[in-house]
Amino acid sequence: NATVTVCHSQSSNLAEITRSADVLVAAVGRPRLITAEMVKPGAVVIDVGINREGDKLVGDVDFEPLTKVASAITPVPGGIGPLTIA
Repeated sequence: NATVTVCHSQSSNLAEITRSADVLVAAVGRPRLITAEMVKPGAVVIDVGINREGDKLVGDVDFEPLTKVASAITPVPGGIGPLTIA
């Protein structure tokens, strides 16, 4: 009984849509696009994105602030990447 919603980085009501998600999968290709204010408390966040900021790898979600909001979150690097390779 899930409703799947697909957005892109330019969706006009992106924050409103992401705040309604129980499970949020971010695969946008824009570093730290999804912020803590965009996520419902207790949501599960799956960060599929991998971006380079200087010599550091980061995901599409702003990981540290989201750890205080999400009930579970995948890290970048080390989250989804190894599953993709497997």
